[in-house]
Amino acid sequence: MTGNIHTYLGKVGELTLKGSNMHMFEKQLVRNIRSALGGEECRVWTQSGRLYVECGEDACARAEYALDHLTGITGWAKVRAVPKDMDSITEAVTDLGLRAKEQGAVTFKIDARREDKSFPLNSYEICRQAAGRLFDSGALKVDVHRPDVIISVEVRDKCYVYSDSRRTCRGLPVGVSGKGLLLLSGGLDSPVAGYRMMRRGMQVECAYFHSYPYTGDEARQKVEDLARVLGDYGIVTHLNIIPFTDVQMAIKKKSPPAWTTLMLRLCMMSAANMLCEHIKADCIITGESLAQVASQTVENLSVTESFADRPLFRPLLGMDKEEIIDTAVRIGTYPISILPYEDCCVLFSPRHPVLRAGREDAMSIYGSLQIDALVREAFERRKIKRFSLRDTLSKL
Repeated sequence: MTGNIHTYLGKVGELTLKGSNMHMFEKQLVRNIRSALGGEECRVWTQSGRLYVECGEDACARAEYALDHLTGITGWAKVRAVPKDMDSITEAVTDLGLRAKEQGAVTFKIDARREDKSFPLNSYEICRQAAGRLFDSGALKVDVHRPDVIISVEVRDKCYVYSDSRRTCRGLPVGVSGKGLLLLSGGLDSPVAGYRMMRRGMQVECAYFHSYPYTGDEARQKVEDLARVLGDYGIVTHLNIIPFTDVQMAIKKKSPPAWTTLMLRLCMMSAANMLCEHIKADCIITGESLAQVASQTVENLSVTESFADRPLFRPLLGMDKEEIIDTAVRIGTYPISILPYEDCCVLFSPRHPVLRAGREDAMSIYGSLQIDALVREAFERRKIKRFSLRDTLSKL
């Protein structure tokens, strides 16, 4: 690193609850951001419940984008590292307060934390003295309940002063909770499901079932763009594009019309089982939400789950559409998901689908399709694309 060095501080949140195992989670957190930023342009470490990132001017935009997408921290801020004396602290606090006033702030509050207990003042005393010059200047008034700006002071190995703390994904670092296979479509639900599992520390790979020419290149590109967004949160992900046209045509030809959607889901589950075996995934993830559509009744979900060789995770099961949309907007998948390019499930949906399928009936109909060879062929013809946070950062 050359030139001015900029420092960022991240709050690790839930990781502090891991007791003696906390260091394992912190190591993964550091590994994730280092792999995204590269070891040469940034210095990254953890200490006493905080993540630190130091970088040069040229790397600031990349560091901030990475921190915005990093699971395992509750928030981050660009900080001023000053000597551990009250003159330096007060000067930094006053400067941040005056900058906040220029941006329209009227009131302020000091929030102090003394990690270094050898520092002669306690947190309350730091707050009082640090606020003195700014209050006396008349630039801002004190409001400890609803301030326009909160200026934080953390006394650690150095003193870190900051006022613009941004909230992030929270959760656990990707990579501490195994690997899952996400069945990714172009809709709103499945990208949110994948993101929610990433927040729980799961590495997520994706599978997309493409039915060209019934679903065109625009629909495939839409899913690739969704996978690219998920790759930013998941550090790296792979999208397996599985050609499913022949499978769907066979279902349409041989299956009772009311059962076509459920049969398609069973074929997808069969292909997912093969892919899980190939990539060593521990579970299958879907974007299903209870009773949201006809194929997602308790009975139909039970039939689908019975075909899975791995545990089937449905992180959206109890969420309604509004909650799902709120998350999609926040993570950046919403404007992609609402593009008017339908996926294969929508295009081949029957007018009156079966609502309460029985497992024995489903098994009988599925067996009559004699479709396993087509599913295996589709799996073997899959194409794989890789998306990573580092690739995104290289374009900034």
